[in-house]
Amino acid sequence: MRPARPYAAVVSTLTELLTEATDLRGRDAEWLHLLVSDWQMLADLWVSDLVLWVRRPGTAQEWFVATHVRPNTGALVFYDDLVGRSADEVQCGALQRCAEGRRILSGTETVRYQESSVREQAVPVVRKGRVLAVLTRHTNLDAMRTPSRLEVRYRDTADTLAGMISRGEFPTVGAPTGMRRGAPRVGDGVILLDADGQVLYASPNATSALHRLGHQEEIIGADLARIVSDRITDHTVVDEALVLVLTGRAPWWTEAEAGGVSLTMRAIPLTDAGTRTGALLLVRDVSELRRRDRELLTKDATIREIHHRVKNNLQTVAALLRLQSRRVGDAGAKTALQEAGRRVATIALVHDTLSQTLDDDVDFDGVISRALNAVAEVASEGGRLDWRLEGSFGRLGAEDATTLAMIVTELVQNAAEHGVADGGGSVVVEARRSDSSTLTVTVTDDGAGLPEGFRPGVGGLGTQIVQAFVQDLRGEIVWEAARPRGTRVRFVARLRPLRPSRSS
Repeated sequence: MRPARPYAAVVSTLTELLTEATDLRGRDAEWLHLLVSDWQMLADLWVSDLVLWVRRPGTAQEWFVATHVRPNTGALVFYDDLVGRSADEVQCGALQRCAEGRRILSGTETVRYQESSVREQAVPVVRKGRVLAVLTRHTNLDAMRTPSRLEVRYRDTADTLAGMISRGEFPTVGAPTGMRRGAPRVGDGVILLDADGQVLYASPNATSALHRLGHQEEIIGADLARIVSDRITDHTVVDEALVLVLTGRAPWWTEAEAGGVSLTMRAIPLTDAGTRTGALLLVRDVSELRRRDRELLTKDATIREIHHRVKNNLQTVAALLRLQSRRVGDAGAKTALQEAGRRVATIALVHDTLSQTLDDDVDFDGVISRALNAVAEVASEGGRLDWRLEGSFGRLGAEDATTLAMIVTELVQNAAEHGVADGGGSVVVEARRSDSSTLTVTVTDDGAGLPEGFRPGVGGLGTQIVQAFVQDLRGEIVWEAARPRGTRVRFVARLRPLRPSRSS
């Protein structure tokens, strides 16, 4: 059933296509999504391309391709993207017969497609007695040879699943789908069970996985639940779904670990007219994946501990500077020590935030809010300081976060000194991200304004620090008078790209 005419209303995703080009909604659309989430397994078992056809709204016999999948286990048929293509008259007739009869149609004739001999089959996709779509199977006969025992088992299992699809028994609502990290696939290992959980067949990869788990005896005819459970020595943490999966009674997945070997297993119960006849289990050895996961967790824990210790050490330094400032009689030295302590405490805030996350970046709005609260608390000794944040800094890398925290707190501290002089004042910090790498920050106060002859970077230590850190961020900074009074400082920073998140 080779697709022919392209459909003009081609859209990018299955969700958009079903919404805009069909009348399938709600649970019917979700049923097709569940099928598509799992049909790579069916394509791999059949070693065939699969095409999902749906009807155009308001028509009875006009069909087009909703989505298409190719096998990972053998030769494919269609090299082109078929989504959105319409069926020709002959194809529409076959699809309609399949849908009206609610039965699987196997093509008796071989068709030619791009110099390949192709055999086709049509399967009605049924939900609660209604045909929602038709799934067609396309097998490249030129790549076929005398089937091995494994291939015969694969195809027989795929035929069973196709029968379940035609009766509305597959897919299973609530079953795990998708490509979860370590999720087993057909090529990883296949085990077939009877209704009692006895092993009828195990592919070579599945056999090897069970051998690595520690089972060296005969697998065929054995109780899979007993094979696995007897190898588990740590019973302090056992998945409650383990037995249900290993006996094929529930469409769930589980993971078992023994002797340093970790296996993920997913069960797909096989049914006939609602009666469970056995199960298909996909098995994968994920020992290396789990080892790397543990290494990453260890590294993450080490990094968090380092940030935690740096934060503690910086807080100790800040406390020592405050203690020393109380013992100094010279007013200038006292102020210098207090400002140094405040700056060290600001850096400690960033490390405190990093110690609580797996990522190398931080939500800077939370960091700067804590820092400005500390500035306002100190400034309140000379008069109340109100501050507010407009906009958002977003997430910043650790290096940029430290630099930016120093700049903003220095500017607000400088504004507080002038704004609080009259018994109170306010400061507005505005942050705008024009893109992922460009940040514009404006700090505006209602204080006394810039002093006569002010030259940034030449005066106090604070402005020198700000100038140096803005240059580190490859930015520019401008001081100007605000209206009706006060000072406005605006700077632009070029941020470093964020690293991929480890916690996602």
